[in-house]
Amino acid sequence: MSITTQLAAVVVGTGPVTIDGVVAVARHDAGVRLSDEALEAIAAGRDVVDRLAADTQPHYGISTGFGALATVSIPAERRRDLQRSLVRSHAASTGPEVEREVVRALMLLRLSTLATGRTGVRAEVATAYAAMIDAGVTPVVREYGSLGCSGDLAPLAHCALALMGEGEVRDAAGDLMSPAEAGLTPVTLTEKEGLALINGTDGMLGMLALALHDLDTLLTSADVAAGMSVESLLGTDAVFAADLQGLRPHPGQSVSAANIRAVLHASGIMASHKTPECTRVQDAYSLRCAPQVHGAARDTIAHARAVAERELASAVDNPVITPDGRVESNGNFHGAPVAYVLDFLAIAVADVASMSERRTDRFLDVARNHGLPPFLAHDPGVDSGLMIAQYTAAGLVSELKRLAVPASVDSIPSSAMQEDHVSMGWHAARKLRRSIDALTRVLGIEVLTAARAIDLRAPLAPSPVTGAVRDLLRERGIPGPGPDTYLSPDLETAADAVRDGSVAHVLNGAAQ
Repeated sequence: MSITTQLAAVVVGTGPVTIDGVVAVARHDAGVRLSDEALEAIAAGRDVVDRLAADTQPHYGISTGFGALATVSIPAERRRDLQRSLVRSHAASTGPEVEREVVRALMLLRLSTLATGRTGVRAEVATAYAAMIDAGVTPVVREYGSLGCSGDLAPLAHCALALMGEGEVRDAAGDLMSPAEAGLTPVTLTEKEGLALINGTDGMLGMLALALHDLDTLLTSADVAAGMSVESLLGTDAVFAADLQGLRPHPGQSVSAANIRAVLHASGIMASHKTPECTRVQDAYSLRCAPQVHGAARDTIAHARAVAERELASAVDNPVITPDGRVESNGNFHGAPVAYVLDFLAIAVADVASMSERRTDRFLDVARNHGLPPFLAHDPGVDSGLMIAQYTAAGLVSELKRLAVPASVDSIPSSAMQEDHVSMGWHAARKLRRSIDALTRVLGIEVLTAARAIDLRAPLAPSPVTGAVRDLLRERGIPGPGPDTYLSPDLETAADAVRDGSVAHVLNGAAQ
């Protein structure tokens, strides 16, 4: 997706932000603003906290310690120290820096929960948090530190630390500096506020929202790639007929089959072998069953989207302020619902990539490619053609299989056994991001390979869609058939064409 104009600010109210809103703020630097309704809800929630802060009875998160220290009562004069110490101690991530878009996504989602009025922060805290997002200032968050319960504590604590004027941030240009150098005015946190800023599933949910956005494009690209392979491997399109697909009415399968039919429409290559002499009745599963696999992945994405939308509509904090003014402890911070679908998506991604790699491999074997040269090489023996491109795809698929092992079953107790079952949702999200990158590259290799095979079928004409994808790659500098050249840059270019939506756009444009 290319953004050429300044996006309108995303309005954060008492209701959920959308996945598109997350993408706009996280990836395309849209600003944010709090609605008047949100500011009113925040003020009402704060009134409850102020009332309980003056109470002689202890209230968790307001006048007590946290986690295993929840029974320790904190006197009023030490509560600001309590909030500051909480944030400092929990900002304990380590490892490589997390991507800017992930940090912006988790900050937007934490702001969305603050805006519900269910957390008890003051309006000035929420507005300062919004201003940090709006200014493009991104706290430094490192990869390891979250167990996904209570939510993404360490990543969110780094963002709260920056709000306090401590830690490290990067400005809109990406330069590393202190919060003061970035122009942030420190906020002194009072009762409940440190806890409210760090207790949520926002990191894993932000990564899920970004993944769902990317997977919509990648599944369309997978359909395009499959259609290109069916065409240039002289497969049959009869199996994609709507009435056959309708015998198994999975919605994702129907969409994928329709996409492949659109890819193959008006193909001269397909028409060339639709003769009485043609004995091709059944193709290999990687060709024939593409709608079933891609469709199952689409249905998995639909389920994950439903979970994400429910989570986006949630107010996750502990304790939480109820609409009738109670402050109650709860377990809504547990990341299991999000973690499960993150793991589920990694399985689907690995399988779609595995099928793509098998189609790529068929092009290179003279026993299975129906008349194409070995490895699609110009001078086989002297030239290796696309032999090692398939190795690269195979290596990526092997990595994807490892990434498909679920993180959400690997609970490790923490906090002196108070938090004795955790979701590992952050880890599930991190590996899904790597999986999506690998799928992008595997599909790029298939599209590059199929485009070369289309050229080798000349003078037979490809379909309008497959021909347009082939032309797109040529316009971006990927050469057609010929002697071997330096291949790595071509693989990167093909992956970029998949990643930025150009391959999917060819089909979407044809359907309009």
